Amino acid sequence: MKWLVLLQVAGGVLSMPQAGSSTATSPGISTGVPSITLSTSVPAPTIPLTNDVPSQAPLPPVQAWCPSKIFCAGSLLQTVNVASLYADPKTFVDKPTNASSQTVLANFNALVASAGNSTSNITEQTMVNFVDSNFRGEGLELEALALPNFTPNPPFLQNITDPLSKAFAQTVHGFWTQLIRGTNSSTLCGEGTNSGSCESTLIPLNHTFVVPGGRFREQYYWDSYWIIQGLVQSQLLDIANATLQNFMDELEQFGFIPNGGRLYYLNRSQPPLFIHMLFDYVQASNDSSILTRALPLAEREFDFWATNRTLNVTSPFTNKTYQVSRYAVNNTAPRPESYLTDYSTANGPDISLNETQKEALYAELASGAETGWDYTVRFASQPFAGGTNNTNPILRTLAIRETIPICLNSILYKAHVLLASLYSEPFSSSTNTTAKERAAFHTGAADQLKSAILDLFWDSNKLAFYDFNTTSMTRNSIFTTAHFYPMWNGIFPDELLSNETAAFGAFSSINMVMNKFNGTFPTTFIESGLQWDAPNAWPPHQFIALQALQNVPMNISTKPVPATPSGQTAFSLIPSGQLGLSEMQLPGQPIKGGSNASATADTNALNGTVVNGGNATGNEPWSVTLQREMANRYFTSALCSWHATGGSIPNVLARLSDAELAITNSQNNTGNMFEKFSYSDVDSSGGGGEYTVQAGFGWTNGVVLWVASTYGNVLNSPQCPPLLVSTGSSSSSGGGGSSGGNSAGHRTAPAPFALALAAAMLVAFIGM
Repeated sequence: MKWLVLLQVAGGVLSMPQAGSSTATSPGISTGVPSITLSTSVPAPTIPLTNDVPSQAPLPPVQAWCPSKIFCAGSLLQTVNVASLYADPKTFVDKPTNASSQTVLANFNALVASAGNSTSNITEQTMVNFVDSNFRGEGLELEALALPNFTPNPPFLQNITDPLSKAFAQTVHGFWTQLIRGTNSSTLCGEGTNSGSCESTLIPLNHTFVVPGGRFREQYYWDSYWIIQGLVQSQLLDIANATLQNFMDELEQFGFIPNGGRLYYLNRSQPPLFIHMLFDYVQASNDSSILTRALPLAEREFDFWATNRTLNVTSPFTNKTYQVSRYAVNNTAPRPESYLTDYSTANGPDISLNETQKEALYAELASGAETGWDYTVRFASQPFAGGTNNTNPILRTLAIRETIPICLNSILYKAHVLLASLYSEPFSSSTNTTAKERAAFHTGAADQLKSAILDLFWDSNKLAFYDFNTTSMTRNSIFTTAHFYPMWNGIFPDELLSNETAAFGAFSSINMVMNKFNGTFPTTFIESGLQWDAPNAWPPHQFIALQALQNVPMNISTKPVPATPSGQTAFSLIPSGQLGLSEMQLPGQPIKGGSNASATADTNALNGTVVNGGNATGNEPWSVTLQREMANRYFTSALCSWHATGGSIPNVLARLSDAELAITNSQNNTGNMFEKFSYSDVDSSGGGGEYTVQAGFGWTNGVVLWVASTYGNVLNSPQCPPLLVSTGSSSSSGGGGSSGGNSAGHRTAPAPFALALAAAMLVAFIGM
C-alpha cells in the first residue's frame, strides 16, 4: 500500500511546504469554499551545501523549438538540475525570474567565471543563493478564480439513490471551486509594467480553466477531456467552453495543442481529444455557434498529426497499405520539466551511451510523454529489464517511435467520425458544398483508419487488440487497457458482433479483476515500477472500459456472466494467451497470511456480484453486470482513499480517528483525490513513476461525477476496509466498515513504514 500525504482544503490541492518554503494566499472563493494557499518552494538540495556541484556530462544540443537560455537545454538549466536543488525538476522551470533574462544570464555567467569557468567548482550553497536571488515562486503567474455560475445541487445528483454516494458526489462537485485558475496578468512576464523585466515558461491563456492538481498547475491537454466530462455533469458549461477556447487559441498560435500550458511543452502534444471534447460540449449545450471558430481549427489539429505523426504501413497480414499515426517527438535533450530524471537515465553510472544514442533516448522519453502513458512496458523492447526497483534499464529500451499505437489511431478514427457529424445537421448550420465535402472526406478517412485498426491491431485468436511494431512488423504481445480504446470509439471486430461468447471474451479480463482483486482495472498486468503499469489503475481507463461496455450491441449481451468452472477462478474464462501471462504470473493480491489470492481463489466473488460491486439483479446481461461492478469499484476507490486521508462529510460520513489517520499520516489532512489508484486496494493511491503521486485531481473528479450521473441508480454505499486491524478485534471505516471477502490486509503501520511516510512528507513538493 502506497500513500502520499499532503495538506488539502475541501479536496483542493494544497502542498505541504518544504523547509524554508513560502506561501501566498489567493483570493477567497465567493462560493463560501475556503481560500486556497499556494505553496512555493525554495532550494533544498540533498547534497551538503559545502560540497561542490557534481561534475556534468557534456551539454546536449540546443533545441530550436525551445529558445530560452534559462529554462531550455543549456548550461544554466543543467547546472541547477545536477545540483539537485528540488525534489521535482519541474519546480525550477515553473519559477519566473525576478529580473530580465539578460540580467539573470549575466549573473550566472559571472558565477561560473568566478569559479574558474568550471561549474564543478561551484558549491551547492552558491547555487542555492543564485536561485534564491534570481527566481520567484512557481505558479504565482496563475490565480484562483471564483465560479459565479456554481450550483451546489446540480440535477445529476437526483440520479443517485444511495445517500452516501450522493453526498460524496456532491462533495466532489464542490472540488471544482478549488481547481479553477486564470492567468494573473499583474505578475505576467512580458506584459504591461512587467514587459522585459522577467522571463517565465507560462503560456498565458485568455480564458478560465481547470488544473489537474499538484505539480500540474497549468491547463493540460488530455486531462481536460475527463475534466469536461465532469464539468458537463456539474452544469459548468461556461468553463467547458472556456477550456475549448484556450485550446483554439493554442491551435491558432502554435498550429497544434501542446501537452500543457508551458513553453517547454512546445515540442509535443498529447492524445488528440479536442474534437471529442468539442462534440460532447455541443451535445450538452446545444451551442453550435462555437463551430464557426472550431471547425477550421479542428482541421488544423488533423493537419498537425497528418504532417508530423503519420506514415504508411503495409500489413503483413493482408498486404494492404494504410496511413496510420504514431507518437514521435523531435527532441534531442532532456525534457526541461524532467531534466534531471532524463539526464540520469541517459548518463547513469551503469551505462555508457554516445551522444547519438543519448539524443535518440531523449526523443523516446519525450515521445513517451506525448502518449500520456509516461511510462509503461507497453512501449519497451525489454519490458522486464531492471525489475521493479530500477526503471532506467526499461526506459533505455523504449521503442515508442517504432510503435503504431492502438489508442492514438482509435482516437483519430472517432475524431474523423465526430468531425464529419459536426459538419452536418443538427450540429452545424453549414449546408454549403465545402461542408459536405469535408464531411465526406472525414467519413472516408474514418473508414480507412477502421480497416487499419482491425487489420494491424486485432488478434482474432486471443480476442484482443495489440500495438503494432514497425521494426518486427508484427503485433506486440503485452495486453494493456489500450485494448478497450477501439471499442470505446465504436469499433467492434466481426468475431465479436457475431458471437456472444467471443464478445464476453474480449471483456473477460474485467470480470477477472473484479473477482480476484480488491481495486480497479490496472493499465497492464506487469509490475515494472513504472507508473503506467500494475499496480496502478487510472481513472481515464475506468471510463474508457465502461464506455466500451456501454457500446456493446444488445444482441451480443443477452446472457449473464458465464459461470466459473468448478475448482477454477475467473482467470479460466479469459481466452488462451490474451494476457500473455499464466495465472501464477499475475501480480499478487495479498490476503491474510501473506498468500497470493490472485493465484488461488476469487476472493472478491459474492453471490451474483463482487465486493464493492453493487447488487446483482435478475436476468442481468453480462455487459450490464460488468458495468455495475466496475462503476461501483471505481467510486469506492475514490471515496475510500479520500476518507482514509482525512475526508469526511458532516452528518453522513464521520472522520476517522487519529489512530486510523496516523496510518496514512493524515491527522491534519482533509482528504485527497488521487490521480491514480491501485488494483489491490480501494483506499490508497497508486505509486511509482518519476514524480510523487499527485492529488487534486481533475480527471479523477470528472470520472467520479460521470460515474455518479451515469450509474447513480446502481451505486451502493462503498465499503472501506479497516485501517486498523488487530488480533481478536476489528475497526470499520468508510461506508459501513469492511466487507466480507475484502481482505485488503491493512494493519497498524510498523515503525519503518511510518518513518518513510514522514520522510515522504518532507521531501515531496506538490505545489501549485
